[in-house]
Amino acid sequence: MAENNRQTDIARRTFLRTGAASAALLGSGVWTTDALRASAVAKRAMGDARNVIFLVSDGMSSGTLTLADLMVSRRDGRSSHWMKLYEREDIRRGLMDMASRNSVVTGSAAASSSWGCGHRVNNGRVNWGENDEEYTPILKYFRDAGKGTGLVTTTTITHATPAGFGANVPQRGMQETIAEQYLERRYDVLLGGGNLFYHKDLRSDGHDLYTDYKNADYHVVRKKGDLFNVPADDKRMLGVFYDGHVPYTLDHINTKEYRENIPTLAEMTQIALNRLSRNRNGFIMQIEGGRVDHAAHSNDVGGLIFDQIAFDDAIGVVVEFAEENPDTLVIVTTDHGNANPGLNGQGSGYNDSNVHFDRIQEFKHTNNWVLAGLSEESTINQIRERIEEATGIHITGKQAVALQDSYRGVYEAVYSMMNRPSQVLGQIMANYTSVNWVGSAHTADYVELAAFGPGSEAIGAFTKNTELFDVMTEAAGVEVEV
Repeated sequence: MAENNRQTDIARRTFLRTGAASAALLGSGVWTTDALRASAVAKRAMGDARNVIFLVSDGMSSGTLTLADLMVSRRDGRSSHWMKLYEREDIRRGLMDMASRNSVVTGSAAASSSWGCGHRVNNGRVNWGENDEEYTPILKYFRDAGKGTGLVTTTTITHATPAGFGANVPQRGMQETIAEQYLERRYDVLLGGGNLFYHKDLRSDGHDLYTDYKNADYHVVRKKGDLFNVPADDKRMLGVFYDGHVPYTLDHINTKEYRENIPTLAEMTQIALNRLSRNRNGFIMQIEGGRVDHAAHSNDVGGLIFDQIAFDDAIGVVVEFAEENPDTLVIVTTDHGNANPGLNGQGSGYNDSNVHFDRIQEFKHTNNWVLAGLSEESTINQIRERIEEATGIHITGKQAVALQDSYRGVYEAVYSMMNRPSQVLGQIMANYTSVNWVGSAHTADYVELAAFGPGSEAIGAFTKNTELFDVMTEAAGVEVEV
């Protein structure tokens, strides 16, 4: 019944949109060749999408999108790839309600599951219903239809968002189980972090999952150089490039070891596209910029903006592919807001805002890097020197004392969520960058949703998260169980 209701709703919205456009054109007497072509596109039969590419910048508030675009514009003299999408004539743009089953503020597992199975589930669950129902994830449907399947992320490959497209667990933290499920279900391309859940010396059960993947005819790669040297054959691929999450982009840029051994999200995306596009039946792939969310939780402006730009670079790779393969449905969105950062007015006439914001371009490391080298034993001078090394900014002694107090558990902000060292450092840096935060947790914002390609015409101005499951499966002509 739920599936029938969703299909009826999709058909109704498509009919209303097409009918309204046709009526307007007939009523005006303007029925040009362009109008006929537009009507034909609107009426295009479902099943025209050979490929589906779903890009999600995890935890991206609208302010994050703005900050990254401002950085690219001021630094590189161009718009971000995401904002360029809005210049396309064929773009569908709207807002999306991302609530989970049990809360208007959603977590990543429930958010991705809403897209991945078409049901809202409780926060913390992955395609797992209230009464322990296991909802079939979308990658299994595409796999059974003979299409390629891929997950690419800057988090652990077994993390909540990629898992929402391919796994079933009652708790998102069951990442060892998720790694096993990926193997059992024979997904084609898996690229990200997560050695903790594959290596025998790091798994809780001591099992060597890498050997299992190799025995199942996977190429297993652990270094960037190996990724680019994998033979162009029909074998599946598992690429795991860090113990936990892939390092933040800002730290990656300024750390030789990371640059040499860990691919960027755009590089992983290109490799995945090269392999998946060899499937004559097409493919589905989810691409996640997962560390955007982590930087927002940490109130880390450098980590946030540079990782959002890295995600934007992956959008550029996908757009180029889609232009060469117009039978590709591309969806770009986020799963929820987080901490809601924004560039604030500073100085007389707000004239200091530009100067403050541009300082971020010169950052060498994230707040995460700063805090990893400090403790409650750190002196005021050590705190100031560490921050200066990472950002070039000389904070005051009073500000350093506040961070020291936070480490020692005696700092008290009016909003208690802002007591932790990461939040205190974020507040300190706001004095110099003019970027501040409302908190350190997910928010209930309606999120940005953009799409183009066959099937995108089913997306309206306001979408419920679960509707994207129908959009993707129907666009690709993939049958789902009722």
